Amino acid sequence: MKPSIDEIIVGDEPDPWTAAGFSIDNDGLCRIGTVRVRLAGRTHGKRILQWSMRNIADWSADPASLAEPITGLITTRSDVEPSEPSAHPNGSLLIDHVVVVTPDCDRTIAEFEALGFPALRTRTTGNYGAPMRQTFFRAGEVIIELVGPEQPSGDGPAAFFGLAITVSDLDRTAALLGSALGEAKDATQPGRRIATLRHRQLGSSVAIAFISVESDLD
Repeated sequence: MKPSIDEIIVGDEPDPWTAAGFSIDNDGLCRIGTVRVRLAGRTHGKRILQWSMRNIADWSADPASLAEPITGLITTRSDVEPSEPSAHPNGSLLIDHVVVVTPDCDRTIAEFEALGFPALRTRTTGNYGAPMRQTFFRAGEVIIELVGPEQPSGDGPAAFFGLAITVSDLDRTAALLGSALGEAKDATQPGRRIATLRHRQLGSSVAIAFISVESDLD
């Protein structure tokens, strides 16, 4: 069995996500494709706090403990089956990719690969200002996009940056969200368009972009 993401825990209340057009279960769970996004509130902080993974390689920590097999990313093991997707007013179908940033690409790539995530491909991009290296890993239906400098810039931790979410009709999403969504532009992936949610305007702490449908990266 290949590794995949079960749950992403976020330091937001449900209301901002409802305002962004997501359907939220009564227990604060937002089911986007096969991934559960748990809206845990601000008790433990903001943004993406941690995640759980299925079928990952063992590491030395107790399976029930919070650990950092990927330096900076709190990770736990899960044996829970994939979620049943919710229907969302904003048209969300699945999490296209989770963006992770690191000051040391080689270290973080090695840590992902040790957990059973082989790098799919690597490229250099200027989308983040200075030239940066992007490396991609498959985690079930989700792509993990790792971004960092070509040469290590320090020994600090990696960090969760944000989510890109595939929607069925980006124009309909834009019509629903109005001024809360930035202007759509061509995505890096040919034939796709992307628009950034003005998440702070809605009270969310998580950087989110919506992206139009396209065939699988592979």
